[in-house]
Amino acid sequence: MKDGFVSVACGTPPLRLADCDYNAEQTFTMMRSAEQAGAKVLVLPELGLTGYTCGDLFYQDALLRGAEQALATVLEATRNLEVVTAVGMPVRVNNKLYNCAVIIQKGAILGIVPKTHLPNYGEFYEKRQFAPAPAEDDYISFCGQEAVPFGAGQIFTCENLPELVLGFEICEDLWAPESPSAAMARAGATVICNLSASNEVLGKDRYRRQLVTTQSAKLLCGYLYASAGEGESTSDVVFGAHQLIAENGTLLGEKRFENGLLLSEIDVQKLCYERRRTQAFGDAEEKKNYCGFTLTPVTTKLTRYIAPKPFVPEGKEDRDARCREILLIASLGLKQRLEHTGAKTAVVGLSGGLDSTLAVLITGLAMKMLDRPMTEIVAVTMPCFGTTDRTRNNAVILAEKLGATLRTVDISASVRSHFKDIGHDMADHSVTFENAQARERTQVLMDIANQTGGIVIGTGDLSELALGWCTYNGDHMSMYAVNASIPKTLVRHLVAYLARDNAEKDEALRDVLEDILDTPVSPELLPAVQGQISQKTEDLVGPYELHDFFLYYLLRWGYSPRKIYRLAQYALGGQYSREVILKWLKTFYRRFFSQQFKRNCLPDGPKVGTVALSPRGDWRMPSDAQWTLWQTELETL
Repeated sequence: MKDGFVSVACGTPPLRLADCDYNAEQTFTMMRSAEQAGAKVLVLPELGLTGYTCGDLFYQDALLRGAEQALATVLEATRNLEVVTAVGMPVRVNNKLYNCAVIIQKGAILGIVPKTHLPNYGEFYEKRQFAPAPAEDDYISFCGQEAVPFGAGQIFTCENLPELVLGFEICEDLWAPESPSAAMARAGATVICNLSASNEVLGKDRYRRQLVTTQSAKLLCGYLYASAGEGESTSDVVFGAHQLIAENGTLLGEKRFENGLLLSEIDVQKLCYERRRTQAFGDAEEKKNYCGFTLTPVTTKLTRYIAPKPFVPEGKEDRDARCREILLIASLGLKQRLEHTGAKTAVVGLSGGLDSTLAVLITGLAMKMLDRPMTEIVAVTMPCFGTTDRTRNNAVILAEKLGATLRTVDISASVRSHFKDIGHDMADHSVTFENAQARERTQVLMDIANQTGGIVIGTGDLSELALGWCTYNGDHMSMYAVNASIPKTLVRHLVAYLARDNAEKDEALRDVLEDILDTPVSPELLPAVQGQISQKTEDLVGPYELHDFFLYYLLRWGYSPRKIYRLAQYALGGQYSREVILKWLKTFYRRFFSQQFKRNCLPDGPKVGTVALSPRGDWRMPSDAQWTLWQTELETL
């Protein structure tokens, strides 16, 4: 449970209809398997101790006594197991019969949750045997235990992991317009468990999957769904043992047409962070009926997939769809800004690198939306001491192929004059040497924008802004920053997407984009060595792949350094050693805190994803915040 990860399981054991002893044995056997696998929460199918399709046998005292005795057997056999388990069975209360989830742990009943919504259509006729959950919760004597909480309003809280709060609903409850799980989530439940007996018909699995994932997204919760399988009656229907585990709209695991266990991990810490951030349940009323339980603290073994590049979808179809969406959002934002300001031109500093290439391509899309000529894009190349023939030529070709107005302004003489004015030695390649060039470039762009009645389009990306890898009042400044919320790992894919998109339209444009993609990332602020780029950004600040990973989990989910370090090892350990990951994680935090002053005065730019650093929207942080707490934790890793 360290770092908020809780191992959970859905289970579908084989059963025999009305053979409660057999079903009890299968139940406790599956509980032992779940315990051995490290699961802390297990949900089993609806009416699993009897079978769901017993029909009018539910009227029989023999079956009801058999079910209660089966539960006693399970409790005795599992008194040493701490896995919190939801077992399905019929329960008699005041001469009414209820379809219930019995929540057990360590040989004791924590509570009994009756089903609220009973289906009575098609192949279902539950109202024939069962009553819906009563309006008020109560306490009953059951299976030799006094004062057992009984009611649909219960939640179950882990006392030594407060973020883990369980709620239980049964099959049709999920389908209902007002699911009990909504009230449970408002009361604090972070994991909802559903005991189900949903039969299989064509297309129902897709609908079921959609319901589970959507409910987990709506309620900002984990959702465990376990349906009946082998052993249920096939008189008219077939049950497929459909098991689903979802978390906040993401499907973590799925199994169908196969009995057994489905395991994954729910990040309850992440869910609680999102609830605090969105204040989704800020006005929730307190629930009176809850039950506490404890779990032995352990380091949960991770089996769920953690994407090494969280900003970049791994499937080509999904990745292309995201690229299209980002390009549309960014170009629409720029279109609006050009219209609102009445700008006659859009001025872009074109270096031949990835960021400026993406910026000019987005500008081209905006001009197409406005039905304006590409000549109103003023692409400015500004060669200086570190510019190579490769990048200069690529910038020129790109501008020409787009049909932009190309201007070349060699800033070498201006920078030398400036160095003379301030008494800076040309041989001193310090930060002054670098930043003077960046600031001169920005001045040129701003002045050309004034000349042409235009606005300067910023080229810096999200990763650079997070690390402060930009020159204050240099490339840090523009009049509209189209790349400001696009991380570096995604910039490459956007340019690659446009290269492929233009493959048939313009082969020459494709070729220059492909060569830009192959060019090392560099600001080209240090002199070239034998005509080659001498300054590679990732050699100085670290791999962008790592930094984007750190950035995503820091900003999107508020993870601690320890948790980010753990996940980075899990997702990227095959590419980077523990020492390398830790080195750059420390660099990331140091730069992230120290460079906030740059982010606090960023120009406007379109937000394209859930992670952004605009000081007017997503990220508000004082420039002088100390990183001591984070640094201290980093030193313990």
